[in-house]
Amino acid sequence: MAEYKGIHGTKIRNYTTNPDNTIQGEVWYNETDNVLKFQYTNVTTSGAWATGGTMNTARADHAPAQIGTKAATLAFGGASPGLVALTEQYNGASWSEVNDLNTAKSALAGAGTSTAALGFGGYVPPGVTTTNQTETWNGTNWTEVNDLNTGRTNLEGAGTNTAALGFGGYTTPPHSNKALTESWNGTNWTEVNDMNTARMNLGSGGVDNTSALAFGGSAPPGSPATKSETELWNGTNWTEVNDINTARYHGAGLGSSTSALYAGGVTSTSGYAAINEIWNGTNWAEDTDLSTGRRQFSGSGTSGTAGIVFGGKVPGSPPLTGASELFTGAGAPIGAWSAGNAMNSARTTLASANAGTQSGALGFGGNGASGYTGATENYNGTNWTEVNDLNQARGYQAGTGTDTAALCIAGYFGPGSVNSKLVELWNGSNWTETTDINGTQGQLMGAAGTSTAAVGFAGYDYAGGGVSAKTEVWNGSNWTEVNDLNEARYALGGNGTSSTSALAVGGNPNPGYSVNTESWNGTNWTEVNNLNTGRHGLQCAGNNTNAMLAVGGVAPPGGKTGATEEWNGSSWAEVADLATARSNGGAAGSTTAGLYFAGNEPAKSNKTEEWSSSSIATKTVSTD
Repeated sequence: MAEYKGIHGTKIRNYTTNPDNTIQGEVWYNETDNVLKFQYTNVTTSGAWATGGTMNTARADHAPAQIGTKAATLAFGGASPGLVALTEQYNGASWSEVNDLNTAKSALAGAGTSTAALGFGGYVPPGVTTTNQTETWNGTNWTEVNDLNTGRTNLEGAGTNTAALGFGGYTTPPHSNKALTESWNGTNWTEVNDMNTARMNLGSGGVDNTSALAFGGSAPPGSPATKSETELWNGTNWTEVNDINTARYHGAGLGSSTSALYAGGVTSTSGYAAINEIWNGTNWAEDTDLSTGRRQFSGSGTSGTAGIVFGGKVPGSPPLTGASELFTGAGAPIGAWSAGNAMNSARTTLASANAGTQSGALGFGGNGASGYTGATENYNGTNWTEVNDLNQARGYQAGTGTDTAALCIAGYFGPGSVNSKLVELWNGSNWTETTDINGTQGQLMGAAGTSTAAVGFAGYDYAGGGVSAKTEVWNGSNWTEVNDLNEARYALGGNGTSSTSALAVGGNPNPGYSVNTESWNGTNWTEVNNLNTGRHGLQCAGNNTNAMLAVGGVAPPGGKTGATEEWNGSSWAEVADLATARSNGGAAGSTTAGLYFAGNEPAKSNKTEEWSSSSIATKTVSTD
């Protein structure tokens, strides 16, 4: 057996207390406490669902690219409410319509990936006629290929578009549940050994035609309507293995024969279950429920630890949905904030180069100990250093860019002054005055982009305009007014890669605490999924519109919050809070390595906190 020294290169060391700079996996002996200690990564103990992009056409009884992923999959066919041939492709953030099936159909099965898929069986017009049609997808178009031997509906699929399996289902006429199994070799379907239990509306997992899992489903009248049986396919025969815990049908299955997921469906007590179970190769275990119970929907994924479900029917009106949910299984790293070295000057309502990094950040201006300041500080990942001041001391301004090329936009000079329209440009050493913004909405704006291609939005106009929805775009020389935000607000968060790609997050619509998020494409703002906690005075770290943190602020009923939420391109998920709740600070970095600094506690703060998407814990092992 391997010894610790053989693995790590050193023996276990003794320390009076704990070492200063431990590393993950290191073991040491604490002589004072008489214990062994080691460090490990904090991980989740159960799975979690997050909101994904919404399909363009809500529908039920459609098919998936069964072994697609939550970053790339396909939805095709279905009922909306009539039969449709529509195909949509998912890229991890949004759905796009692509070329249709040749024949509209619903209650069909799917296999393959987003670029190489297979659809087979189902209902076709006129009316609801059972079909044996098979179509293959090459990433651009669908092509009709050789048919199933037995046409049926409500069957399941597994595998790829060249090595697939179709099993179970329902024939009309004669009206009968089927145990039939057919194997696809890329050219033809061949009948192979039947399932042990005939059923329809079942779930499945499987990455090829030699290994698959079938579970749940429904049976004809005269036997239990909901099925719990699970069967394992080894390439030749089906074998009964351990049942799912809650019998059901019309759920969404995904994964492989050794790691699968079965979510939602119809149970004996619920028409729209949210139940989720995970298969580990031997047993099913209940895990975190779907956010919304649903039925007649689809799922994609190659394991039970990561996947996407989409579409289906939900309670209420309208009954059809295009909503997606993304699953991440237990064992995901847990992010956390930790203390960094403080700024030299405590302050609030400062601005930051919000496209900076955790090891290269810039904070400037704000309301300091003696009032409004032009002080600028640069962070190198360890310490803050005072550099050259802004030409005009101010607070409530917006900032964007990096620690070597930034913009300071508008703001407020102090009592007796109106909002500043003044813009200054940072070149890594000095600030230079440049072209003013056009409007007078310059207090508590949001901003995104670079020092040469930026967008400024919203704000408060003390010259008489009140809360603003104005948007201006910077091209490196001039500002141009463009289309407004949908919601006027100020004290919002914002970030993005350029003048054509940004998010506006939260804010104060006066009065209130906005939850709204809007996405800018260079022409228009579009409302996307909301924050979980409405707030103003927040900041956003991460200049990627598909990966961002919303940090801190003022939340109902009016107190400071340390709430942190992570944006995945589709939705916000709550993660670990700041250690010190505060508002109107500065931010930089990314969703994996972020930074938040200064702000209002309500006392003016100089604290710095660093975000890591993977946090470390210390475990103690008694030697008594």
